[in-house]
Amino acid sequence: MEEPPAKRACTDHQTAQLKSYHGTPLELKCINTIRALAADMVQKANSGHPGAPMGCAPMAHLLWSSASSGGSGRKHSAKNPFWWNRDRFVLSNGHACALQYVMLHLSGYEDCSMDQLKAFRQVGSRTPGHPENFCTKGVEVCTGPLGQGISNAVGMAIAAKHLGATYNTTDFPNIINSKTYVICGDGCLQEGISGEACSLAGHLGLGDLIVLYDDNHITIDGDTDLAFTEDVKMRYESYGWQVLVVDDVANGLDDLRAAIDEAKKCTDKPTLIKIRTEIGFGSPNKQGSESSHGAPLGVSEVNATKQRLYGCDPSRDFFVDEDVAAYYKEQADAGDEALGAWDEDFAKYKEAHPDKAKELERRFNGEIAEGVFDDLPAFVFGKDKADATRKFSEACINAVAKKMPELMGGSADLTGSNCCQIKGAGDFQRDTPEGSTLRFGVREHAMAAICNGMFAYGGFRPFCATFLQFAGYALGAMRCSALSKFGVIYIMTHDSIGLGEDGPTHQPVEMLESLRSMPNMCVVRAADANEMAAAYQIAISNVHTPTVICCTRGTVAPLEHSSRDKAMKGAYAVVEEEGEGAPDLVMVATGSEVWRCVDAAKVLRSNHSIRARVVSMPCQELFLEQNEEYRRSVLPGNIPTMSVEASAEHGWHRFSHAQIGISRFGMSGPLEELFEKYGFGAENIASKGKELVDFYKSLGGNVPDLNCRPNFVNLQG
Repeated sequence: MEEPPAKRACTDHQTAQLKSYHGTPLELKCINTIRALAADMVQKANSGHPGAPMGCAPMAHLLWSSASSGGSGRKHSAKNPFWWNRDRFVLSNGHACALQYVMLHLSGYEDCSMDQLKAFRQVGSRTPGHPENFCTKGVEVCTGPLGQGISNAVGMAIAAKHLGATYNTTDFPNIINSKTYVICGDGCLQEGISGEACSLAGHLGLGDLIVLYDDNHITIDGDTDLAFTEDVKMRYESYGWQVLVVDDVANGLDDLRAAIDEAKKCTDKPTLIKIRTEIGFGSPNKQGSESSHGAPLGVSEVNATKQRLYGCDPSRDFFVDEDVAAYYKEQADAGDEALGAWDEDFAKYKEAHPDKAKELERRFNGEIAEGVFDDLPAFVFGKDKADATRKFSEACINAVAKKMPELMGGSADLTGSNCCQIKGAGDFQRDTPEGSTLRFGVREHAMAAICNGMFAYGGFRPFCATFLQFAGYALGAMRCSALSKFGVIYIMTHDSIGLGEDGPTHQPVEMLESLRSMPNMCVVRAADANEMAAAYQIAISNVHTPTVICCTRGTVAPLEHSSRDKAMKGAYAVVEEEGEGAPDLVMVATGSEVWRCVDAAKVLRSNHSIRARVVSMPCQELFLEQNEEYRRSVLPGNIPTMSVEASAEHGWHRFSHAQIGISRFGMSGPLEELFEKYGFGAENIASKGKELVDFYKSLGGNVPDLNCRPNFVNLQG
């Protein structure tokens, strides 16, 4: 039997570090192991950000340590990464993800094995260059863009508080009582979205939200004095937060330990712990410098760093000593015990409160309640009155809300205009957490990010609302919805120049195409009440795809042959051509332009004997998912086809030979005058339709088949 290798003697630098450290040798060794692993990962990948993980290692050590070991006591378990009542952790400065992967590895999460740490930032690995919730178990949200993560965390804290108020009982007060912990950096707090979200968090008194702010004074360009000299403590206190200051974590953790304990005791305010750190801690030539932020330290610098860090061996890469591994195994066991105790409590809760337990299970399993679509309104032509589609949206959201307690959200200070108030739903406020109406205030970007956090928490189908043009404010977070596969429902009203007098600052032109071009984003622009019912069925059914429901401000004329079932396919003929044989012209439109095309078809028939088909296409994405036979039955491709939408023409070329769209900004004026001026009156649509038919007649009837072209799949492997 071989003798175990002799323990390596400490270098002078390591001895000096241990001597100055106020804590146990094992604690310091654990922290330094985190630093060394993060540096190794970035070095092997030859890409990444080593500095923040090395500076934040002490914070991570406490967040992944049990209360009995002097840590935060954060509840989580690798045995069940999706445990409902786990304490959430968000790494808002996502570029520091080597830190999170190291901690998940030390805690036994299968997606972060040592081989995965060695595959950091490589194609197909479970350890991508920024945290991705769909890639790595133990990662809650995608936190590449700075400020998103801390804003998501506000949503998680709202979710926990609401669920606790709704489902906890006097005999089971802790079924849902999770806390949300965040590590963020200077960049997160510079982004405007974090200010929006944290202002709301303070107003709501989210006491179970604890943010550890890595105050390292470094950004990519250099010292934060270049552009960020505000008093963060005073700003957050003005938001209504408790702010605690820790001046040093390099030489001991007692102050941070005490601050976390104090934060946990504060139930009526979120807490920001402002922690002074040094980026790249331990690196002899790059500590405290921007040079350690976004590039590998270099092989020689990594070795020199390990020579200075107590417990590290410069001759070994990706090394976790037995005592360090044993320590984190003990912490993981404590998390498993917490999970087991909660499972026992929930089993008893299930016996005592079967209805509540059943509903929680359905919600966290992402199951749609039985009969949720049964009460969606159906429009009866000739009986029901015409209205704006935002009013039809209001009827739909109230119809489904009766059986969807998980439907929670609100508007960015436009509730009346967006028509998104759920009747009987009280406000979620500091003293009424059982309420399900969120008053986001004028905070569009944070609104979307908060909804992402609520969805990530589980058990919610969050919705939010504003004018379609202001999706531009929210676009960063909406993109994260799509990337993260979060089925957030976006209700966007005032969806064209048809909003009228507010003018071009409020009139969306490019926004529809911007959203449609985003992967995994479903955009629905309904033409009437039946199509709006389809929009809600589509949105609720798409659990892992966010949906934008676009609504008009102005009234739309009734459509005799609209169909909720047909609209579910993305496009269908709302007016069939008269007579036998193929139509002479196909007009394809969305929303408020569909009824205008119906009127134009009548003009074409009576004035020019042109037999026109009118196709309503509420959702391009769903139409493209249909089989080729159905798509050709609706849009043959070899018939002159004209798209009509009061929006940009881009994107319509694949469906039409000619486009009536908008290629300039709008203007202020009554909506019907604007529609006429921009060419969306029935007479102009008919005129352009005839012109298109005549154009191809002049070419001998040779109409290019829009369906006759190859479709390439370019992703390899």
